[in-house]
Amino acid sequence: MKKRIRFVLNGEKRAIDVAPQETLLEALRDGLGVKSPKCGCDRGDCGTCTVMIDGRTVRSCLVLGVEVDGAVVTTLEGVMENGELSPLQQAFLDRNAFQCGFCAPGMIMSATELLARNEQPTREEVQEGLAGNLCRCTGYSPIIDAVLETAGVVPKGGRDERP
Repeated sequence: MKKRIRFVLNGEKRAIDVAPQETLLEALRDGLGVKSPKCGCDRGDCGTCTVMIDGRTVRSCLVLGVEVDGAVVTTLEGVMENGELSPLQQAFLDRNAFQCGFCAPGMIMSATELLARNEQPTREEVQEGLAGNLCRCTGYSPIIDAVLETAGVVPKGGRDERP
């Protein structure tokens, strides 16, 4: 038997019926048509399904849809600012921080949470903040540099020269 849940998705009040065993990932993609969270491993290992619930990142493949009743859920679509790419999204684009794009939504969500907690992270803190997100194409340097550029730690297009 499905249960009606109500929550805020990317700033908009939503209601959807979910089965007790339905994951948040399934509810977002199949029930609401939100395609940025991807199903990569279905075990919480790869980070491609990363979204935020009440400002904290989670693997949406490990969260049941019924658990977000009354919560605020943010996906990549909700990171945009006034219909424009966020500075972090723009830095990813400018630095070619993705090739196939499969990992990019999860990476951006994890980096968004990191930058909300730590406005000027070190390279090591960025690496730690993104540790649960796997990239099989780009390698991690342009991704880390995009996060550091957004934080103002490195100049636009520059590299981290700190010891």
